[in-house]
Amino acid sequence: MYLLRVLVPALLFLFALGAQTTPAPHALVIPPGAEPGPHFDAVSATNAYLATVPPDKKARSDAYFEGGYWLILWDFLIAAAISIVLLQSGLSARMRDIAEKLTRFRPLQTFLYWVQYTIIVAALSFPLTVYEGFFREHQYGLANQDFGSWIFDQFKSLIVGLLLGGVAIVALVGIVRRLPRTWPIWGAIVSVVMVAIFALIAPVFIFPLFNTYTILKDPKIRDPILSLARANGIPVNNVYESNASKQSKRVSANVSGFLGTERVTLNDNLLNRCSPPAILAVMGHEMGHYVMNHVYKMILFLMIVIAAMFALLKRVLDWSLVRWGGRWRIAGVTDIAVLPLAVLIIAIISFAITPIMNTFIRTQEYEADIFGLNAVRQPDGFAESALLLGEYRKLDPGRIEEWIFYDHPSGRTRIYSAMRWKAENLH
Repeated sequence: MYLLRVLVPALLFLFALGAQTTPAPHALVIPPGAEPGPHFDAVSATNAYLATVPPDKKARSDAYFEGGYWLILWDFLIAAAISIVLLQSGLSARMRDIAEKLTRFRPLQTFLYWVQYTIIVAALSFPLTVYEGFFREHQYGLANQDFGSWIFDQFKSLIVGLLLGGVAIVALVGIVRRLPRTWPIWGAIVSVVMVAIFALIAPVFIFPLFNTYTILKDPKIRDPILSLARANGIPVNNVYESNASKQSKRVSANVSGFLGTERVTLNDNLLNRCSPPAILAVMGHEMGHYVMNHVYKMILFLMIVIAAMFALLKRVLDWSLVRWGGRWRIAGVTDIAVLPLAVLIIAIISFAITPIMNTFIRTQEYEADIFGLNAVRQPDGFAESALLLGEYRKLDPGRIEEWIFYDHPSGRTRIYSAMRWKAENLH
């Protein structure tokens, strides 16, 4: 699974505990109208694949994905409302006062404030979190996890956020206090470094906190994947399987790590639900991200975005504190109680640039699609996997809709790419 679901939050792929035995693979089924032949047409073949989805399942996936558009808005509005409440009520200032009473060591004051802030935000947003992450997933038949197990995963996520977020906040606040004039520059640099470290190490060192990884032993699946990795210069000796099916029905895979920690991982849903050509097609896509250095390119892109965001953040913070700082009992940007205001400003900017971020990520995903098609040469396997992803992504959106809301190519776009490749390689 690709980077921005680690970053944007929101990370997009926590798994469950335990391991399963790899089942017998499914056979690849090519629908009538998509078989190779002298009259093969990419558009007709694409339509043939899309027609295999029953109307009720298509309507359900469309409703799920379109409902996500509103959740983007509600997530933003709830985050903004919480920040405003913390500022207007004076609660942020009281949280700072509590931290200062407990210790005189300023970095520890910052961390103690962060603990209070994280817990309060988690509590206030909990109803939406439960609906969005548990009830809605079950409503659309995408989740397998019971409520107790889901809550336990949420608790672990909270602990990870407290620790890693605490380190990040202490570092950033320290920069603001020591470098009051140039903190946007140094803050952006440190933020990018932290994002890069998380993106590179999280799949290897953090995600195993949420599920069990075992070495894939089935040679019929493992050996072609390792051969594909060797052919593309990816230094791995094993393929790992995660037991995501205890939480979700979604298929997923990734190639992650650096400096000797490289790992090829696929979840058991991919093994349980896909044919060998589809499995290999997905792995070819994921290897494309690695070979084309998409993580590093994303980091460079984020460096530009974060630098611009921090420059704008400084201007808006200074202006806001002149107008309302006294009412909120916030002395200035070096006061940790300013955090809800900073979060509010960043949330507004992030919401506004969503189409830009989605377009950059979607472009990289499309590049990985083309790489995978050329590396694996399994267009029908690729189409099969695109249909499975279409269980929770609208398969056939309008162009503007795809540009604004999609951080991956739509199902139609991906299947047509595969069928176009097939048309050009029939002989």
